[in-house]
Amino acid sequence: MFPQAAFRRLTHMVQSSGVLAPGVRTRRARTARRRAPLWADLTLLAAIGLVLVAALAAGGVTVYREFYSPSAFVTRYLTLLSEGRAADALRLPGVAIGHGDLDKSTFRSASDALLRQAALSSLTDITVTGERPQGDATAVTVHYKAGGHAGTSTFLVAQDGWIGVAPSWQFAQSPLAVISLTVRGSDRFSVNGFELDRRQVAAQGADSSALQPVPMLVFSPGLYSVSVKTSTATADGMGVLADKPLADVPLDVQAKPTAAFVKVVQQRVDEFLQQCTTQSVLQPTGCPFGYAVPNRVVDGPTWSMVKGPEITLEPDDEGWKIPPASATAHVTLDVKLLYDGTLSHVDQDVPFQVDGTIRFLPDGSASISITSPEQSGPPAGSEG
Repeated sequence: MFPQAAFRRLTHMVQSSGVLAPGVRTRRARTARRRAPLWADLTLLAAIGLVLVAALAAGGVTVYREFYSPSAFVTRYLTLLSEGRAADALRLPGVAIGHGDLDKSTFRSASDALLRQAALSSLTDITVTGERPQGDATAVTVHYKAGGHAGTSTFLVAQDGWIGVAPSWQFAQSPLAVISLTVRGSDRFSVNGFELDRRQVAAQGADSSALQPVPMLVFSPGLYSVSVKTSTATADGMGVLADKPLADVPLDVQAKPTAAFVKVVQQRVDEFLQQCTTQSVLQPTGCPFGYAVPNRVVDGPTWSMVKGPEITLEPDDEGWKIPPASATAHVTLDVKLLYDGTLSHVDQDVPFQVDGTIRFLPDGSASISITSPEQSGPPAGSEG
């Protein structure tokens, strides 16, 4: 057997010469193999951690942009309008008109009749195109289609506290606008199919003038089309795009008389002239025709209508006017000449013209005043 002391000396000599014994080499190799996977695992975990942090950061940015940013707040408002939820849109912070906005007399007297679902038009293709600081607020620019018409609006949004760790927002400037509407020829009209009566929405009520614009609050953005369809007047839809918050947008609509209404006026004029022919005087009272003779009338006169006027209607301030129309009456009478007493028979056509005005009364009826453009002074006329 090999002595142990000799073996130790041999091992020491081998190690001193830089050569490891077989057992030592095996243990060190196993240790190296264990250390290599550990460093790889730590490196992998660090990389995964960085990816998770980046994902959380990106997710936080996305959540903020989609739900808690100024753009998200404006998009929420526009989405409510696109869904017809006018009442919910009106409840968003800053939408209702504030005291500062009421400094404008137009807004103080404006009707809120159009702030409802029935008066909204379609709103589609909503896209935020810009967001930038503007003083203490943030300006959010949005592109959309209102009633099929492309438009762009900019809204001012300011922070309104916090919801936990997320900011909440409000409109720094109300997105509402005003349409100052004048409808000529009719007290009744419709906006986007929603029917209204001027006397019900005007601040002065039935005492308001038809020529005085009626201010009405509307949501912006929005397309508002005004039309008239009544028994007396009609007007095709005339639209205006309210695309600027707190803007005052004028809209003037001129209605046209319906054929049925013109026919009624024609009948009233014919009846009035027929009544005039029943007066056995040379100058029928309040009538647009007459006859003058320098001699004494001994029989008559007797009036009749040969040809009545053909009535048309034209716009006239608060109502309608009858432009001058030609007609012919006929008179017969016997006269005695003053200078020699000779009797003479008169049988003659009397051409004349009629005109007039039509006004609508508070109860909705029409007052027709028939006059003659040939009369020098204000004629008595006739109403009916």
